[in-house]
Amino acid sequence: MDLKETLQQSAAWRQWEDVAIKNHHGIVIPLFAIHSKNSCGIGEYLDLIPLIDWCKSVGMDIIQLLPLNDTGMDKSPYNALSAYALNPIHITIHAIKGIETTPGYHELFSQLQQLNKRSHIDYRKVREYKTRLLKAYYHRHHNSITKTAGYQQFLAKNSWATNYALFKTLKEINSWQHWECWPQAMKTPSEQEYKQLLDEHKDPVRFHLFVQYCCYNQLKKVKEYASANNFLIKGDIPILLSKDSADVWEKRELFFLDLSAGAPPDFYNQEGQSWGFPVYNWEEMEKQGYCWWKQRLEVAENFYHTYRIDHIVGFFRIWTIPPGKTAKEGKFFPEEESIWIAHGKKIMLMMLDSSLMLPIGEDLGVVPNDVRSSLKELGICGTKVMRWERYWEEDQRFIPPDKYIPESLTTVSTHDADTLVLWWKDFPEEAKAYCLYKQWEYNTILSYEKLKDILKESHHTHSLFHINLLNEYLSLFPHLVHKNPEDERINIPGKILERNWSIRFVPSVEEITADKALHKAVRDVVK
Repeated sequence: MDLKETLQQSAAWRQWEDVAIKNHHGIVIPLFAIHSKNSCGIGEYLDLIPLIDWCKSVGMDIIQLLPLNDTGMDKSPYNALSAYALNPIHITIHAIKGIETTPGYHELFSQLQQLNKRSHIDYRKVREYKTRLLKAYYHRHHNSITKTAGYQQFLAKNSWATNYALFKTLKEINSWQHWECWPQAMKTPSEQEYKQLLDEHKDPVRFHLFVQYCCYNQLKKVKEYASANNFLIKGDIPILLSKDSADVWEKRELFFLDLSAGAPPDFYNQEGQSWGFPVYNWEEMEKQGYCWWKQRLEVAENFYHTYRIDHIVGFFRIWTIPPGKTAKEGKFFPEEESIWIAHGKKIMLMMLDSSLMLPIGEDLGVVPNDVRSSLKELGICGTKVMRWERYWEEDQRFIPPDKYIPESLTTVSTHDADTLVLWWKDFPEEAKAYCLYKQWEYNTILSYEKLKDILKESHHTHSLFHINLLNEYLSLFPHLVHKNPEDERINIPGKILERNWSIRFVPSVEEITADKALHKAVRDVVK
C-alpha cells in the first residue's frame, strides 16, 4: 500500500487533502524574536507577511510559530491566561487605521522603535508603551469602531471574548494577583454578581475586546495572505493551560485544580518535574461534548492551517502530582495502562472531527511505542530531532534519515534545546558520535560546510515535513547571529531566567530578505 492509500484510510485524511501530501519545508519563528523597520520593540503579526514571501523565494511553504496566546505579565508563550485570546504585545501598531492621529503617537512610536536596538526584548516597556497608545486610540475611536459590522461579527463569533475581557480587567484591578486571592464576589461570582462586574467595569472590558479585535484581524490577514500564496501557517496549541487563566476561572469543573501536571523521574531529571498546570477532567469534558476544546480549535483555525500539539502523549496519559507531594510521588492519569490508547484515541478523533487543521504531534522523550503506533494509524505526524534519533536500545548509532517514516516532521533542534552550533560546542561527545556516523573528522568548531550539510540532510529525510528554527539558517553566517551562541538559545526548560523567551534575532526582517548570500545558501539547502 502506498503512502496516499495509507493516509486515505486514516482519520486525518481530510486534513491531509487540505495541506497536500508532499514534502513541506519551512522555518520556526518565535514571533517575539523578529523585528522590522516598522515594528515596536518586538515581533508583530504583520511582520510575518514579508517572511512568507522570502520563504516562498527559497523553496519553502510553511512557517511554524510558537503559541501566540495572551500571557499577561508572563513572557512564556506556554503559560497563557486564555486558551483563545491573542497576545496584544504583537499588534502591528502602525497598521491600525488612523493611529497616527492619536495624541502622543509619534513620541511613543519613536520610543518603542528604540527598543528594537536592544539585544533582548524589554517586555515591560513594550507592554507599557503599546498599552498607552492603544488606550489613547481606543478612547478617541471606540464609538465608531464598535458600531462596525466587522466588530459586531467578531463579538458574535467569539463567545469566549467577554469572559476573557472581564477576567483581564479583574486581574488589573487586583494588581495581577491569582484569581484565587480575589475578593469572593470576583473569585466566585454568582450570575447576578457577574453581570454587575461587567456593568461596573464596562469601559476596560470594552477596551480589551477592542484589542482582541485588532489582534484577530491582523493575524487572520496573515493566514489569508498565506492561503492566497499556497503557503501554510502552523500554530502551536499547548496541551496545558495556566491555572490562573480566564478559562479555569470560568469553567473550574473542567479541571482538577488540586492536581499538578508534570513528568516522572527519568534519565535527564531524577526528581521528576512539576509544571504547576491543572489536569483536565476528561470525563466532564466529554459530558459537555468537548465544547471547550472544539471552540479552542475553531478559534485557532482562523489563523492556522496546521498546528503542533505540545506533549501529545499527555492526551493518552499524563503524570499528575497530588497536593503536598513531590514529582516523584505522582502517578499517571488515567492510572490503568490498559485504557491509555483508547483514551487518547478518542480525544484525537474528537480533535480531527472538529477542525480541518492538520495536527502534528510533539512526541519527544519517553513515549510508549503503542502511542506512536496509534498516532501513525490516525495519520498524525510525530517529530524527529535528528541528533536524538538513535537506536538507543541497541548500539546507540544514529538512525539514517531515510529510515524515518513519512508521517513525521524532521528538525535539527527545538525552542527548548541548544542550537546546532551550541550543541556542537557543549556536547562534544555527542558531536563526535555524529561525526563518526557521517564519516567526518571532528573539529571543535562546527564549520559552515558541516552545518550546511546537516541542514540539507534535514530537508531530505523521508519525513513529509522539514522545519527548523530560523536562526539555524542564520548561523551559517556569523554576522547574522549573536557572537555568544548562548544568546541564540530561546528557552532553557525548568529554569526561571531573564533571558528565556527574550532572544531578538540580529538581522531585521528587511536585512534577512535582502541578504543574497543567505538566500542562496538556504535555497541550496532546501532544493
